[in-house]
Amino acid sequence: MATNKNALIRYKTIDKCLQNRHRKWTLDNLINQCSEALYEYEGKHSSVSKRTVQLDIQHMRSDKLGYNAPIICYERKYYTYEDPEFSITKLPISRMDVEVLTESMVVLSQFKDFSLFSELNGLIQKLEDKVNRETKQEQPIIYMETNDQLTGLKHLESIYQAILKRLVLTITYQSFKARQPSDFDFHPYILKEFNNRWFVVGKKEGRPGVLNLALDRIVSLDVNLSLDYIHENFDAATFYKNTIGVTVLSDKDLVKVVFKASPMQAPYILTKPLHHSQELVEKHEDYSMTFQLKVHHNFELEKKLLGFGEGVTVLKPAKLVRSIKRRLSLSLTGYGNKG
Repeated sequence: MATNKNALIRYKTIDKCLQNRHRKWTLDNLINQCSEALYEYEGKHSSVSKRTVQLDIQHMRSDKLGYNAPIICYERKYYTYEDPEFSITKLPISRMDVEVLTESMVVLSQFKDFSLFSELNGLIQKLEDKVNRETKQEQPIIYMETNDQLTGLKHLESIYQAILKRLVLTITYQSFKARQPSDFDFHPYILKEFNNRWFVVGKKEGRPGVLNLALDRIVSLDVNLSLDYIHENFDAATFYKNTIGVTVLSDKDLVKVVFKASPMQAPYILTKPLHHSQELVEKHEDYSMTFQLKVHHNFELEKKLLGFGEGVTVLKPAKLVRSIKRRLSLSLTGYGNKG
């Protein structure tokens, strides 16, 4: 990184020199200017070699960096730009640059609710203006799943800052099952996204263990400075090691799941495992496959397996098989004689 940074400083310095046509620039002059610039920016004396500046000029002339700088040497001694209006800072954006900038803006926009990205707002607007002037292409190549209608996203910034500064939050929360919202103090540890839904994971005051709260169920929140923050050395990787989704259960709910995937679904599950513990048990002659994984038996696991429809058949454990069969039966009953 330091080497690349120094090279950029030298390119910028050489460019600035060659734009100044009121002076004749020898190779030694350019070497001295580069050395002085590195001292100014880096705060340390660094003697730039003759070979380094010669290579810099060569790189600037080539298409390697996209500059194609028209650097000429006249009288076999002095360097300048053949085009007096040329500067590497005035280069038009290439098609590849436009695509990279466009997709970068798409990605950055996903985090617009975080203040740590707010400083980029002005830069993003300038990039958008430049891209719009360079191309009429409006559709991004990369499309990330978003849902601007999700409630609770307004709390992202406040929770993020509370985690960063280790502050306790007083939260008014109403779960889907509760008839009325309730107030409690909460020590937030991490923010977690799952299935395009955000959760805050932490410790509820006066309650053992770790709890996750859906942001879309938070009615309001405020900082409680009267309580000391409790961290308990929470480690997210360890906490979610055996879990699909956000509902972490106890070791007694840790099961070995064995399921068979149809020939249609098997390649997808093979290349995109349901969990890091997933193993391929057997490949069958009809191109179906049997897999196993070791995870907590929670709601998200059942939902994930049910999402494959007829493409997945759960074989073990018996409790999970019964639960899947019951859900499928209830689903079928809901359709009745319709259709």
